[in-house]
Amino acid sequence: TCAVRVNHWTISVFLSQIFEWWYFRKYGTSFIEQVSVSHLRPLLGGVDSSSPSNSNTSNGEADSNRQSVSECKVWRNPLNLFRGAEYNRYTWVTGREPLTYYDMNLSAQDHQTFFTCDSDHLRPADAIMQKAWRERNPQARISAAHEALELEDCATAYILLAEEEATTIMEAERLFKQALKAGEGCYRRSQQLQHHGTQYEAQHRRDTNVLVYIKRRLAMCSRKLGRTREAVKMMRDLMKEFPLLSMFNIHENLLESLLELQNYADVQAVLAKYDDISLPKSATICYTAALLKARAVSDKFSPEAASRRGLSTAEMNAVEAIHRAVEFNPHVPKYLLEMKSLILPPEHILKRGDSEAIAYAFFHLQHWKRVEGALNLLHCTWEGTFRMIPYPLEKGHLFYPYPVCTETADRELLPMFHEVSVYPKKELPFFILFTAGLCSFTAMLALLTHQFPELMGVFAKAFLSTLFAPLNFIMEKVESILPSSLWHQLTRI
Repeated sequence: TCAVRVNHWTISVFLSQIFEWWYFRKYGTSFIEQVSVSHLRPLLGGVDSSSPSNSNTSNGEADSNRQSVSECKVWRNPLNLFRGAEYNRYTWVTGREPLTYYDMNLSAQDHQTFFTCDSDHLRPADAIMQKAWRERNPQARISAAHEALELEDCATAYILLAEEEATTIMEAERLFKQALKAGEGCYRRSQQLQHHGTQYEAQHRRDTNVLVYIKRRLAMCSRKLGRTREAVKMMRDLMKEFPLLSMFNIHENLLESLLELQNYADVQAVLAKYDDISLPKSATICYTAALLKARAVSDKFSPEAASRRGLSTAEMNAVEAIHRAVEFNPHVPKYLLEMKSLILPPEHILKRGDSEAIAYAFFHLQHWKRVEGALNLLHCTWEGTFRMIPYPLEKGHLFYPYPVCTETADRELLPMFHEVSVYPKKELPFFILFTAGLCSFTAMLALLTHQFPELMGVFAKAFLSTLFAPLNFIMEKVESILPSSLWHQLTRI
């Protein structure tokens, strides 16, 4: 009975260690430690961080907490691809799904927020589209869009068909032009009635979102079809017409198009406006600023010459800009240097996360390759960032500490076949490895002893005799060297 109890206890400990190892690998923290801090510490009289006694927290800490929450927010990818013309074509060729259910569900929520309002039930076509945006089945959404178009020219129906049914960019552009015609009519009508009540104001807000979305996607179609100057003009006009709609981040589309034109002076002008301390940062902002500063010195940069004579002022500025960009998103350099393979970017990204790095590198790798020596300068300097921030989760250098939530969110946003980049790299503590190994060995011995007691008894005797053989040999040598009378006196003591 005692052997069975010992056996059961050992197996339980072994299984608990396996769970502890799995929990640490998935969430980056010890399950036992988390339970102790979160649940046992308050019961034992520990100080709760939310108690009134800690209400005098400094403003800096409060700002840091708010920043951490905002940095863990998932954002719409400003350069997201077309689902029908690009994502679905990838699926047809490879058989892989580039988008996760979580990502597509976030897109469905965005569509309901931007393209619907409370008064949609007053117009039959809008009522149909309100249901269509909530539909999970793509074919059901497309059928609903066609049904809405049979009733009237519906801008949101054209949007859905352009995004999901069109199999080429040219076909998507044609549908968006039809959507633009219908959207402009709705926008003009709601603009005249927006001050007549809350209902009309909501309609105008919705029609504004629809119009901005259509014009932006038309500009992206022009960019993809090689009409880059036309795309730049459309984006500039859109930003002038709707300067307050910064949530669409149209300036990031503009930056990418200007880089394609190699119009670096205009790129610098856009950065001067949006790379401000009071505005939220992104990988596009930080790495584009680094690229412009690297461009000034990268063609003549040599690590051997720099080590002999030291860095010039321009080179120092470029290196500092690279360090700033790497601190903001440390995952990007591996994709720019082609140390990791790229995949199609998701429809949503997490700032400072792997998803944002993929979205940036997917569109901007060509711009870095075009600048002679820029990737060489990045290769020589990017790892130096980590010497300035030895504890990135606790304290940053130019930005807030790196958020701990990025890995979990990126695993939800990115497909299963992609190996998510993790920063900082987690290593299993020696204590967990040692305990897991010791428990595994103990469990194996207990199981063998329970199943084969006689054989294990023989093995234990042989093992102990082998273990104590050197000691017996030493004792025999001591007895042979020391006089028998002295040895007798020592044994009596």
